[in-house]
Amino acid sequence: VLTPGTRPFSLFAWVQGGTPGQVILSQSNGEDWLLADAQNGNLKTELKGSGRRVEPLVSETLITDGIWHHVGLVWDGAERILYVDDVEVARDAQPQLANASEGLFIGAGETLASDSFWSGLIDDVRIYDRAVVP
Repeated sequence: VLTPGTRPFSLFAWVQGGTPGQVILSQSNGEDWLLADAQNGNLKTELKGSGRRVEPLVSETLITDGIWHHVGLVWDGAERILYVDDVEVARDAQPQLANASEGLFIGAGETLASDSFWSGLIDDVRIYDRAVVP
């Protein structure tokens, strides 16, 4: 099981379809790692450190337009970086992430709520135990 916050990691997948608020990958009893934000369908991660001032990272890049997109999240130990079609679309400082050690869900949110299920396609999910640049 990949435990965020203990060392750098990368996550990439191909996605098509979906609607705003639906999840690509999450961790049970943890966070939604990659999803389409509920307002516009832009790539977002809710994987973050603890504290009151820590926010999700949201890009300005739409991923729910029906076109295949290569999406990714990289945490290099200091920053979270989101990628769409191998282009960096959002970055912020995040020197730590909250630890979690449960299993991963592909195409569903961390609580398995039915409205979080990805209604499109997800393919070629890859997780690395290091920071990878697409």
